[in-house]
Amino acid sequence: MKKHNFGAGPGILPDIVFEKAAAATLNFNNSGLSILEISHRSKDFVAVMENAQNLVLDLTNLQNKGYKVLFLQGGASLQFVMVAANLLEKKAAYLNTGAWSNNAIKEAKYYGEIMEVASSKEQNFNHIPKNYNIPQDADYFHITSNNTIYGTQVKEFPKTNVPVVCDMSSDIFSKKTDYSYFSLIYAGAQKNLGAAGATLVIVKEDILGKVTRQIPNILNYRAHIDKESMYNTPSVFAVYVCMLNLEYIKNTGGIEPIEENNRKKAELLYGEIDRNPLFKGHAVPEDRSWMNATFNLNDESLKERFDSLVKEAGIVGLNGHRSVGGYRASMYNALPWESVQVLVEVMQQLEKIS
Repeated sequence: MKKHNFGAGPGILPDIVFEKAAAATLNFNNSGLSILEISHRSKDFVAVMENAQNLVLDLTNLQNKGYKVLFLQGGASLQFVMVAANLLEKKAAYLNTGAWSNNAIKEAKYYGEIMEVASSKEQNFNHIPKNYNIPQDADYFHITSNNTIYGTQVKEFPKTNVPVVCDMSSDIFSKKTDYSYFSLIYAGAQKNLGAAGATLVIVKEDILGKVTRQIPNILNYRAHIDKESMYNTPSVFAVYVCMLNLEYIKNTGGIEPIEENNRKKAELLYGEIDRNPLFKGHAVPEDRSWMNATFNLNDESLKERFDSLVKEAGIVGLNGHRSVGGYRASMYNALPWESVQVLVEVMQQLEKIS
């Protein structure tokens, strides 16, 4: 039976990416070696790294605009530390929209004063705060573009002259974005970009070198830039999978068709959540995420029946995070519209038999 994977991450990737990655584990570039065993200093892998970096600049339209692309390790969680270590001199502004931005705030406090400009915590992070003020003397403003746990997504970024840092771990390359608005973007690869183990960082070089502290090399963006993402051994396989997926995105028309498909998937599922009297959404409609739809049953006594129908349909990864409960349908780029249609049909089936 075909599986419909709505898991929050590691997430689904296009079949062709899986196929090419699998083939490379046996024989990479007809070298007779696996991608898992080749040297990260080899000509073949250096070409992979350079191609991946160039594809990122191409898809974000950041070529020749002073940005560098890094593929690091440690996930977004290490970036919570690296951002502050490299950029926080006196104080920084953070918008608190969920668990991950809250964790970013906690880590940044080790390096300086943190101003939480707004938070939706009291409403269990069911919306994105609006009309907040960003202090003009902040070293940077940090925002999380999409919140996987609570199912909210930033639809419009605030106007500010302060450098903006964005955690795009769960919605990078999912829709058209003016990436030049940001001074630094980071994203764990395991949602829309590639395999777990790699972390994408896109940083504008002119934001670096302004803190007076000494930064350990392993945490220093400049050290990683100077070594072209090879200050230490990179996640060779994970970077290769990222490259394959970036090639796929470019070869299938870029981000525009991905955005259109993601919009259709979100409209289909949220339309059913709003129509079906058995379900209710967690996030307020204007801030609903295209990537992670969070919803609950109005009558918890139907849970066992619904879970059984979900399993019979081959749907996996639908359970919500404990912070919200209920269900979470993660609809990353590679999830086909047809999988969302199957989920909608199951929701309608529950309505008919209840």
